[in-house]
Amino acid sequence: MASRDPLNGKLVTIIGGSGFLGDHVAQALLERGARLCIASRHPERAFKLKPLAQLGQIEFLPCDVTKPDTVAFAVRGADAVVNLVGAFEGDLKATMADGAGNVARAAAAAGVAALVHVSAIGADSESPSGYAQAKAAGEAEVLAAFPKATIMRPSILFGDDDHFIQMFAGLVSTFRVLPVFAPHAPLQPLFVDDAAEAVVVALADPAAFGGKTFEIAGPETITMLTLHQRIAASQHRKRTFIEMPDSLSALFAALPGTPMNSDQWTMLRQGNVPSGKLPGMKQLGIAPRPLGLFLDRWMTRFRRYGRFNETVAG
Repeated sequence: MASRDPLNGKLVTIIGGSGFLGDHVAQALLERGARLCIASRHPERAFKLKPLAQLGQIEFLPCDVTKPDTVAFAVRGADAVVNLVGAFEGDLKATMADGAGNVARAAAAAGVAALVHVSAIGADSESPSGYAQAKAAGEAEVLAAFPKATIMRPSILFGDDDHFIQMFAGLVSTFRVLPVFAPHAPLQPLFVDDAAEAVVVALADPAAFGGKTFEIAGPETITMLTLHQRIAASQHRKRTFIEMPDSLSALFAALPGTPMNSDQWTMLRQGNVPSGKLPGMKQLGIAPRPLGLFLDRWMTRFRRYGRFNETVAG
């Protein structure tokens, strides 16, 4: 019962809670009776959560992790804190390294019982990717200030409201011929609700999961080419996919205005799977769900005749 849940009635501040993962973490916490503070540079983007909460169960605050005073205000009185802040543009060090440190120091000063910091698979101080370097620096800052923090390194997240599967789905439905960047790069995509559950499980039992780093990923490994092919099949469309060489892909990513920057390309080429050296979803007691469980249903709206499509669309 909710009354016996260790998170029931507890105040959880979600820093960066107005984004994709934040929405799902918030919903998982609300279902367990937690009270929430959604702290973000744009908290109004999370107002859609209001109907899911009881009166007084959720509040929204402006917060910028590069400004320690706003972080300290956001975590005041909190029992637990989640840091979800991430970016591929702007000053990555200020946002994901220094900013993560600001969150951890504020949480420690406020006497917070549990802190979950969401990093990323591939976080590496020696990586050629500035994003991976910043994520690794952020982990170090967090553990220095809050040694019992739980670090979550998720793989690429998918959901019916994501900007990953849905972006490729739109391209596949529009173009008969498509380039595939890093076609053989391995991916282990994770359902966003399972990622949210991992965060909540760690928050609920900091004695068991605090001070540990988890690599969380889905149950199957696929390649970028396979992903495109499966999306096309689920849309009932025949498509031609061209495997792009790395040299052209890198050039494309370096151009301004493209949907993939050089950092994203570098990390994509390296793949997005767990190292196998750290605990994962099994140790959290979660059985992650595969993409195939959802893909056909989500691709219905991209089919030529929607749910009434019975033949292969051109």
